[in-house]
Amino acid sequence: MSSKFDPTLDRLRAAGEATRLRILALLRDRDLSVGELVQVLSLSQPRLSHHLKALTSAGLVERMPEGAFVFYRAASRGAGHEFLESLFAQLGAEVPEFRRDAERLDEVSAARAASAQAYFSAVAENWDAIRALHYPNEAIEQALLEIAGPGPFRRVVDFGTGTGRMLALFAPRAKEAEGIDLSHHMLTVARANLEQGGAPVARVRQGDVTAVPFEDGSADLVIIHQVLHYVHAPSRVIAEAARILQPGGRLLVVDFAPHDLEFLRSEHGHHRLGLSEDAMAGWAGAAGLSLSPARQFAPPQGNEPGLTVNIWSAVKSADSQESAA
Repeated sequence: MSSKFDPTLDRLRAAGEATRLRILALLRDRDLSVGELVQVLSLSQPRLSHHLKALTSAGLVERMPEGAFVFYRAASRGAGHEFLESLFAQLGAEVPEFRRDAERLDEVSAARAASAQAYFSAVAENWDAIRALHYPNEAIEQALLEIAGPGPFRRVVDFGTGTGRMLALFAPRAKEAEGIDLSHHMLTVARANLEQGGAPVARVRQGDVTAVPFEDGSADLVIIHQVLHYVHAPSRVIAEAARILQPGGRLLVVDFAPHDLEFLRSEHGHHRLGLSEDAMAGWAGAAGLSLSPARQFAPPQGNEPGLTVNIWSAVKSADSQESAA
């Protein structure tokens, strides 16, 4: 006969072992793959998988497949999260085993950073070629912070996070920040950048920007930075952003104005040569968002041909959930 005590007992049984406590401590710090946990804890993969299965079944750990990899994260919300917060508050910070594991984790993370750097070095030339065509990123980022406001934000979500730059930029203003990207290679770069930059509130996971793995109304700020020109159905991406925004939440979109630089399509994979004001207004309106006029950044003088960068800001109306019901 089931009892209301059963979920709590399951969590106690799952966490009540020294190795599992060490696993939970590591996963509260950052997302890790099975291979990384094996390196830190010096366990066999079958034994580690047994522990992870028990912790996942009890709702203390989240499992996030990423291509041929699987990453794990300590429960980030709900009863499992509350249980872990209480448990680790009682354990305290000065646990020798946790400290040794953290030191070992830093060594493993250095290897991750080296792998990320090797990949990014291979693609950096393409990024630099595009950056040279438009207004400096630093000024655009400053404008994004101004438009978003000082926060603090409960939860920031970055669609197509790439290198994780938007997460690093907004992490100081957020309680939680999470990015999604389809590319395992880019997620490796993002994780390394966020670890090196000291952004503990920021995490990333694999996901499709047309079907994001987040609950309705779970974010108060969504960012779509230089993503929409790559996708076939921007309307679906905007609709997903609107779905996860809470009423009054804000969407920020950064992308190119319409242009005729065809080589960006043929050589860099751009599906669309910029986004028009009318198209953005239509997509935002259909998603129940109120769109403000774009803030434009023309290319530097002498950079011709060049790219104009637009920042659009849209707010989800307070009655949008009622109208959609």
